[in-house]
Amino acid sequence: MSDFIVSARKYRPATFQSVVGQKHITSTLKNAIERGQLAHAYLFCGPRGVGKTTCARIFAKAINCLDPQGAEACNACESCRSFGEGRSLNIHELDAASNNSVEDIRTLIEQVRIIPQVGRYSVFIIDEVHMLSAAAFNAFLKTLEEPPQHAIFILATTEKHKIIPTILSRCQIYDFNRIRVEDSVEYLKYIASQEGVTADEESLNLIAQKADGGMRDALSMFDKAVSFCGTTLDYHSVAQTLNVLDYDTYFRMTDLLTAGHYTEALVAFDEVLSKGFSGQTFMAGLNRHLRDLLMARQNDTLKLIEMTGTLMERYRMQAQACDPEFLFGAISILTELDGKIRQASNGRLLVELGLMKIARLGQKKKIDEEETYELPALEARTAPTTTPQPVAAPAQPIVAAPKQISAPAPEVAPAPQPTPVQEPTPIAPQPVPEQPKATPIRKTSLGMSLTALLAEEQAPKQSEETEEVAKPTIDPASETKLRDSEAAILSLVKTERPRFYPAFERMEVVGNELHIAVPSRELHDEIMRNRTALLLQIARLAGVEGMLELVVSINETIRAERPIKLEDRMRYIAERCPQLATLRTALDMEVE
Repeated sequence: MSDFIVSARKYRPATFQSVVGQKHITSTLKNAIERGQLAHAYLFCGPRGVGKTTCARIFAKAINCLDPQGAEACNACESCRSFGEGRSLNIHELDAASNNSVEDIRTLIEQVRIIPQVGRYSVFIIDEVHMLSAAAFNAFLKTLEEPPQHAIFILATTEKHKIIPTILSRCQIYDFNRIRVEDSVEYLKYIASQEGVTADEESLNLIAQKADGGMRDALSMFDKAVSFCGTTLDYHSVAQTLNVLDYDTYFRMTDLLTAGHYTEALVAFDEVLSKGFSGQTFMAGLNRHLRDLLMARQNDTLKLIEMTGTLMERYRMQAQACDPEFLFGAISILTELDGKIRQASNGRLLVELGLMKIARLGQKKKIDEEETYELPALEARTAPTTTPQPVAAPAQPIVAAPKQISAPAPEVAPAPQPTPVQEPTPIAPQPVPEQPKATPIRKTSLGMSLTALLAEEQAPKQSEETEEVAKPTIDPASETKLRDSEAAILSLVKTERPRFYPAFERMEVVGNELHIAVPSRELHDEIMRNRTALLLQIARLAGVEGMLELVVSINETIRAERPIKLEDRMRYIAERCPQLATLRTALDMEVE
């Protein structure tokens, strides 16, 4: 069996022309060689595996070539052959990670004085130069600034910020870029053809994406994939080998979220977890996928996506099916969760909550497209509508008599009115389509919580053609009864639902409707969840014999009305509870 050589070593570039993705570096070095403008010290810095040491070796071989072909080495003279066979005395490589002391630098300075026997220059390549100690850097300063004419230093590092400024000022600095995915894919295609390996473009894209701009990493993953798959690289097998989520997972998840299918999305996420991937990895990949979809919507931003071939077409097709507002909202949700998941005690629940929020965005978009919901003005609420509007089960009118409610009514205090409540006309489960109050009730359903919205979707749909619905009754004196019982209603809310009390303090009565405003979406959803029981108690307390409605709006300016400063809060509390202010004065307590 022949000795195997990894691709990163076997296909290491031997000329400037074969260096991948660093044209700005190779062009500058070639021009310097052709013009004879060689500096005495160079600093090559950049990410790992992008060609720093490779370019240093090519440069050292080219300036010592006895028969150069322009700026390229001939690879045939004695100097080039000795370099290729590893016996050149003109090129010295030093690993600063293991030779970082002052004594090592002193040994290097002694070697610098030796004149080369073959060629013109002695080239010293120092890898990971940032690992040198501070004393070693200081011992190296003088030699680096004024070396002999035959000595050239090439320093390579991945962390330029760790090198002291006095070293940086003595070197020509070359910043190497991350290798683009397109360049990596093209080079992997070339290597695959040389090795007789058949690979689809999606497999090579996946390898290049996983390498994150490093050619050496890409070649190592390529060798690993060939070891697993043989001479034919299959996309799904490569994803399994590299332990990464394939693109199909994100395409499928995006389709589910766009359609608002939250249950299928949660099942798909469970499959991802069962494969051993963390929620953070999945969320980061989905966020990157949605970002690429957003970029794929416009031709001007296509260049910001590092994809090629058929994969790019898949992104463009799905991007056209996604609404920009949905993509913006989903990216915002995932970005916010990314900062929380590291401190979360239950990361899975956090990701699932994010998926449900994104699915809700897809549901809202679907509702808007179908135009099944209308938002009339407040003054038009009492006008009868001519177009039949479907009414969901959670928004049924509330009748005072408990016999008309299928669920058992909660226990409440007896009503203060001596007159017994008369039973209204029996109410069917759904009102007739021409009922005037159908549209405003549907308006409140748009602000319901996710749980209520999902429960509404799962409710069985009844045929409007086969069932007859009775028209609900409205007490003509409901507004008077509600106004007269306002103090009792506030007392009831304060006792039963203290969180709702500030909202009901600003309550307005319009006919048989109670209008309240809340400062946040969370409080709005909580009130809507308890709406049925609350209105039933209010109807009993006020003696209303017909239908009642609760209209809840969100007004964020209410928060600003609350006192912020300490003295304002104390004044606010004193106005609300004078006894507390008297007690504070009597006990001579200070405000802290």
